[in-house]
Amino acid sequence: MIRLQITDGTAALDSARWLGRLRDDVDFIQIREKDLNARELAALVRLALRVGPKILVNDRLDVALAVGAAGVHLRGSSVPPALVRRIAPPGFVISVAIHDGVEIPAEADHALVAPVFQPLSKRGTSPPLGLTGLRRIARASAIPVIALGGITPENAAACMEAGAAGVAGITLFGFR
Repeated sequence: MIRLQITDGTAALDSARWLGRLRDDVDFIQIREKDLNARELAALVRLALRVGPKILVNDRLDVALAVGAAGVHLRGSSVPPALVRRIAPPGFVISVAIHDGVEIPAEADHALVAPVFQPLSKRGTSPPLGLTGLRRIARASAIPVIALGGITPENAAACMEAGAAGVAGITLFGFR
């Protein structure tokens, strides 16, 4: 099972506390700090790289490549994964966001499918896909899908039974 921790955008408030919440027992940490400029984000990612797991930088391919992160997480409006694959070094991880039944790009390494349930960390997202939606997307995908949105220790197993290769979360792994 893939376990992916996502940060909560609070690094600028207290970076020491933020760093202390990064987990070394997950497979990936997705650095999602939208309020930082490229220089601040690069400095933060360099610190996070000391934690151990593979670091993915949210939507900032330039920063991920510059600091030697393991990969990048691309939103739907980001640069296409096929382009990233052409310019990234071998082994560079490409994660993509999927919020409905759109075709999942085969050039990505995995897809975060969200929201499966009502997110615990934010409101105003797309309607939850539920386990039925997750199952449909997982069956149609050529790459592993990771369940995101409202994932708890109590419902993680159901996500796996629905075809997810893993789970991701902000709250699930200690943020918020």
